[in-house]
Amino acid sequence: MFFSDAETISVITNDGRNIVGVLRGFDQATNIILDESHERVYSTKEGVQQLVLGLYIIRGDNISVVGELDEELDANLDLSKLRAHPLKPVIH
Repeated sequence: MFFSDAETISVITNDGRNIVGVLRGFDQATNIILDESHERVYSTKEGVQQLVLGLYIIRGDNISVVGELDEELDANLDLSKLRAHPLKPVIH
């Protein structure tokens, strides 16, 4: 399924990565297609790094959590001042 009115979402993968992008499509296996995506890398020593990924496909079996991102709230965050421990991998 593909969308023309796409939403910005945040995806947490099983290996602890946080990927943010515009949802362009998904299928019955929960494979997700993101456009304009970037990975947010958290650190306790420096601000959040954003690594540009562009068009990105995430396999459904590698997804832990998917959530809609509040774009207004996200735009008001100063990620350079945000500190956090990186997420640990999900253990099944």
